Amino acid sequence: MSAECSAENIPSGYKKTEIGVIPEDWDVVTTLDACSKIQDGTHFSPQISGNDYLYITSKNIRFGYFDISTASRIDTAQHQVIYRRCDVKKGDLLLTKDGASTGNAALNTLDEEFSLLSSVAFLRFHQSKYCAAYFLQQILTSSGQHQIQDAMAGNAITRLTLEKVKKLRFPVPPTLAEQEAIAEALSDTDALIESLEQLIAKKRQIKQGAMQELLTGKRRLPGFSGEWKVKLLDDLFDFSGGLSASRDQLSMEGYCYLHYGDIHTSKKNFIDVRSEQQDIPKLNISLKKVASPSLLNDGDVVFVDASEDDEGTSRHIVVFNKDKIPFISGLHTIVAKSKKNELDKQYLRYCFQTDDVKKQFYFFAVGTKVSGISKTNIVKITLPVPSLSEQAAIAAILSDMDSEITALEEKLAKARQIKQGMMQELLTGRIRLV
Repeated sequence: MSAECSAENIPSGYKKTEIGVIPEDWDVVTTLDACSKIQDGTHFSPQISGNDYLYITSKNIRFGYFDISTASRIDTAQHQVIYRRCDVKKGDLLLTKDGASTGNAALNTLDEEFSLLSSVAFLRFHQSKYCAAYFLQQILTSSGQHQIQDAMAGNAITRLTLEKVKKLRFPVPPTLAEQEAIAEALSDTDALIESLEQLIAKKRQIKQGAMQELLTGKRRLPGFSGEWKVKLLDDLFDFSGGLSASRDQLSMEGYCYLHYGDIHTSKKNFIDVRSEQQDIPKLNISLKKVASPSLLNDGDVVFVDASEDDEGTSRHIVVFNKDKIPFISGLHTIVAKSKKNELDKQYLRYCFQTDDVKKQFYFFAVGTKVSGISKTNIVKITLPVPSLSEQAAIAAILSDMDSEITALEEKLAKARQIKQGMMQELLTGRIRLV
């Protein structure tokens, strides 16, 4: 409900406040009122040495969880100086107040002492009246994040001062029991989301391992034997460039157009033109002006020739276009069209993703801030090639793994939507648990 709701639109039992419409028995409290202590970490970076105490910075505070996997450690002498001023305890709420991750928040789940940098503040709530886990969920809402963004407005440096932290305001149920019930319900959903994220990460690792073995011949599928051929890409493909067109020439009308930026941002290794054409950017240009090599056919592979990182130098998309829909490859792309039918179309989705092939792309890439492969160098890359039947069998296994991961990602997206809906209802008092 909007804070701008008129009196006639406010349901019975609710009231209008400066932060929105909430139940009549709820209050709006500042973090200063709700906390017994609000403090940030040391403003003097310690020397990373020794192995005594964890040293926590903003990189360890994620959106809703505490991650110490990348935390450094410092010696006892430095820690004692920092901890005298900033004595973080288990159950305190950690809030990032500096840098790009400002607004990230998590509960401290550690029993041990640790040192904190000034980029993070901790909030210790009055435990007899307020539940830290409830306030964590409030901070993670869109309205909580907007408050933080508004508090930073006007600062030359992206920073949330302690004074601004103390002025953050949130709607609060009248009893600790209701706060805890809301926090528990949302925490259960968080646990489901976290378990799905971990399962997806595990499935991706399994798939990555399977690719390294199956695509290099280290592990053979039952029924297949014999030596693989190692071929230059020059023997397998004819290479050409795309049509130079800028983003401002694109619209929702014209012919489908593949921009190299769309390859970089895609999570998929193929594009099905028939099913996805409504979402593909369009270029309003006569096909007579497009050289035939720039028109993408079924089974073509499109590589990027520019990347801001090494990983991106091997980025590519396989085109599925059985209906022969006009599809133009664009700026900073290299189009690879098969010379002979030696590579299965589904196999093409995976065969460039092995460590060995990626290393070859890195080796032949040129440039400093922006690097990429050229048509002159891409032909020098070699690829192990099994028989077409073995390629199809390998691709089928990897495709099944992709389908399983996709199904889990859809389940994760649904869980996140449910969590958002629950937050909107429970943290505004539209639905009461107690």
